[in-house]
Amino acid sequence: MATVYPEVGEIKKKALETFAKEFGGDAGVCVCAPGRVNLIGEHTDYNEGFVLPMALPMVTVIVGSPRSDGATACKIVSLSQAVSAQSVAEFDLASLKPGEPKWANYVKGCIANFPHPLKNGFNAVIVSSVPVGAGLSSSAALEVATMTFLERVSGHTLEKPQDKALQCQKAEHEYANVPCGIMDQFISVMGREGHALLLDCRDLSTKHIPMQQLGDSVFLITNSNAPHKLSSSAFRERRDCCHAAAKLLGKKSLREAQLADLEVLRAKQADEVTIKRARHVITECQRTLDAAASLEANDFARFGRLMNESHDSLRDDYEVSSVELDTLVGLARGVDGVLGSRLTGAGFGGCTVTLLRKDAVDAVIKVIKEKYVSTFA
Repeated sequence: MATVYPEVGEIKKKALETFAKEFGGDAGVCVCAPGRVNLIGEHTDYNEGFVLPMALPMVTVIVGSPRSDGATACKIVSLSQAVSAQSVAEFDLASLKPGEPKWANYVKGCIANFPHPLKNGFNAVIVSSVPVGAGLSSSAALEVATMTFLERVSGHTLEKPQDKALQCQKAEHEYANVPCGIMDQFISVMGREGHALLLDCRDLSTKHIPMQQLGDSVFLITNSNAPHKLSSSAFRERRDCCHAAAKLLGKKSLREAQLADLEVLRAKQADEVTIKRARHVITECQRTLDAAASLEANDFARFGRLMNESHDSLRDDYEVSSVELDTLVGLARGVDGVLGSRLTGAGFGGCTVTLLRKDAVDAVIKVIKEKYVSTFA
């Protein structure tokens, strides 16, 4: 039931061998960037709130070399299900525009937003172990790996890690037409082993939260195998609803709101959906701060309770859960040794993240195999 993902070294070896086979030489550059799981703080990033993700050992590797003939054409071979079944993208630096295959738009967007124009095109191979549609940020891993690749082939390194993350976000906005927040790119750029990252999405300040004291506890990620389907329209509806609520309150964002402001919204005749969306964001911002403090205090029982509250709020107030996610969360919570479980990512499919004792992992996998897989296979 548990999936063993390849080590970074295996992915690198596969990418380098493929490059030599496809392009007849050795790749001069090899870079990688990780996917992520958000422990808590969902749909808060575009409300200038707080998020608490951690980087994963699942990565996107890009190997390649600039062309030596002065041409501006680029050719990229992908062996990754995480980007697309279509394995080759070819385009010219002189005429960048979104198109097919869609995964290449993330690469093109990074090239277009890289502050140092490339003189020559390049050949490259992409291999990724970050699953697509699972809410583990395969797109940000591809963007950050691409931006790092561009730094290497151009010889120009972006001055600040924040700059790299922001350029990647802009690439996704402009070339993939996804109005994402900043969390995914930040954790892919700034993730540190053994730490979560508390990110303030208003001033972009960060704090690495140590997790070495987890001891007998671990985080378990469970893929519902139902791709997350929060459409652009559904995402925009929720984002716009939050912005409208903040405007009604006379605030720049819901980050500045308090629970008492929900009564103000009612007095101003906001509809119940707007009030529910605002309530989730307000409570989720505080839960994220409380969760970071709990990690620092090694209070994992409290952290688990906050995860449970987060999922319930996403299900009831933000309405981005699904039958599959609710089932996985319910099954996990019913196993002795589980401290907390919630959906992670945008919702409507994707993954759950569960905090549990190590000795409960097999029991959770067993109950999911027996009761989830048989229902949703």
